[in-house]
Parts: sequence; structure tokens; C-alpha cells
Amino acid sequence: MQSIEIQNLYFYPMQVNLQDGTRIHCVRKPEAKMLDHHVEGYLKHGISIKNNDIVFDVGANVGVFGVRVMQKAENVSVYAFEPIPEIAAALSKNAALHGQGKMVVIEKGVSSSNGIATFTYFPNTPALSTLHPEQWDDNPGAFKEAVKSTMKNPPQNMRWMRWIPSPFAGVIAWFLVRGRKQFSCELITIDEVIKQHSIERIDLLKIDCEGSEWDVLQGVNTENWNKVNAVVAEVHDSNGRLNKTIELLKKHGFTSFEIEQEEGLSNSKMFNLFALKK
Repeated sequence: MQSIEIQNLYFYPMQVNLQDGTRIHCVRKPEAKMLDHHVEGYLKHGISIKNNDIVFDVGANVGVFGVRVMQKAENVSVYAFEPIPEIAAALSKNAALHGQGKMVVIEKGVSSSNGIATFTYFPNTPALSTLHPEQWDDNPGAFKEAVKSTMKNPPQNMRWMRWIPSPFAGVIAWFLVRGRKQFSCELITIDEVIKQHSIERIDLLKIDCEGSEWDVLQGVNTENWNKVNAVVAEVHDSNGRLNKTIELLKKHGFTSFEIEQEEGLSNSKMFNLFALKK
């Protein structure tokens, strides 16, 4: 199998079948199945996909969400953002396999301004890769609890995780974050992407970027907020960020809000925010 060399990191593309048989490229097979379970939770509380929709997927990982929304309706376009090279390589393969030319991969992080930043990549759990590793480093107990909760509330096709004794959560948490690597990645704003691609509207802005959601939102000016019809975001509620995010969206015409916390994250500060203009 041909490998891709990325800054002395050798990546051998893997493939896995999701629960319904959809085949995707991935970095870690169990994580791909977990992501499929995770993204299902974004399409609720009035968030839906219609024919010809334009979706921005910030923090796309390998593109499971993008693949799923393209299956929901006809002629859906997805702009998928992923800065980590190894993850972006799998994302690009999924865009080629499922995108039919309608999934645009942007190998950059999204922030409040264009530039360069250092991202931390966790090879054993790529979905945790982040611009803000301190959110876990400063509170390792919270990460252990998140792992324990996930073990007790796994996806349907991974129910075997319930049989893992809770004391093993600490060992699993340690393994997931070991071997971390750092990459210098480009940053781009939503405004810049709208300009470069002449985008007239964003039917859904989905944000799941491990603690950088506020910076993403700051990269949208008033004129471009008028083009955004719906937002679903994972919000890390530190320093009142959840309320600040709601107030920002209200300022730009959003009127319907729902807040939800996933069952496996009940002891964390992570919430899913659903916002619509009505």
C-alpha cells in the first residue's frame, strides 16, 4: 500500500464500513465509527439539510459529517476545513470518493484572522487535535471522566465498550493523548473563504474545533452573518463562552436556540448549541 510522507510521519490510508455500510477513509477505525454516532446529533432541533444547501464544516476531521449531509439531499455542497495533514489526507480521499466534485477540502484551520498557528495532533485519537491542548492538559481529571462517560454511553455498534471496567478509564485516557505531535498550520477566516469562493449563502455553519469556536465566529463580519442561516456548534463553556456565543448570534439575527449536552459528556463543559433564524 502506498504511503504518504508528511513531515516524517507515514500515513497508511485505512478504510472502514460505517453502520449502514458506507465506506470511508479514516485514520483510526474505531474513531470513525464514534464520529458517525457523534455527527448524528447535529441534525436536530430544526437543523436539517435540503436540496442545493451549502454547508461549512469547520473541524471536519475525515469528513464523516460532510459525507452524511451529502446523503441527506441532492446537490449539497460542503466546504470542509481540516488543518492537520494526516487527517486532511483522509478527508481528501473521502471528498474524492463521495463528494462528486461538491466537497471542497480546505487544509487550513479557521480563526478570527488569517495567519499561522501551532496545532497539537494526537495520533491515537485524531478528533482531539486542537489549537488549545491546555483545555485537557490543565484538567486531566476532566478528560478521564469524559473517557469514562463515553465508555458507558457508546454508539450502538460499539456496545462492547460498556464491559470495560471503569478503573481502566485512566489508562485509556493516558494512551489516547500519548505521542502527541505539533504542526504549524495555516489559518483562514470564514470571511476570506466567502470572498475566495464567491459564496452567496451558508445554509448551515457547523463548528466542532476543540475549543476554537469563539475565534471562528469572530472571523465573520456583519455582512457575511446575513448570509448564514443556521449554526450548530460544540461550545466549550469556559469564562461564560456559551452565553457570549448566544448573544453574538442574537445580534446577527438568530432567534431560535437550543442547548444540549451529550450523555457521555455530562461532567464536562462541552455543549452543543443549535441556532436558527426564523
